[in-house]
Amino acid sequence: MKLWFVLGVFFLGTAVLGIVLPVLPTTPLVLVAAGCFAKSSPKTYNWLLESEQFGPTIKNWEANRCIPLRIKWIAVSMIALVGGSSVLFFVPMGWPKFASLALLIYGAWYVLHQSTCSD
Repeated sequence: MKLWFVLGVFFLGTAVLGIVLPVLPTTPLVLVAAGCFAKSSPKTYNWLLESEQFGPTIKNWEANRCIPLRIKWIAVSMIALVGGSSVLFFVPMGWPKFASLALLIYGAWYVLHQSTCSD
């Protein structure tokens, strides 16, 4: 139970960094943090649900299991622009570059294959 709480704090902290750092995907990290808190701390989970910043995203995901079209476009664009340029300029040739590109492609594929919300 403590491990889930520690993981929740880690993912939430990383999500908060993602607000200012475009490389970190805020929404998925918040959803993972919410899942960790749901298993470890109902008080912290409820606090997260009621937060103005993250609550609507978590509630929408839990109710509908969908991603708004605007968020899909932003996510895939950030994956392509930031992730692609990072791999292009900073990842060494060979298997690290191939593995990084494969992860980026998988991330974009995953986002695009989730249900789309009407909002």
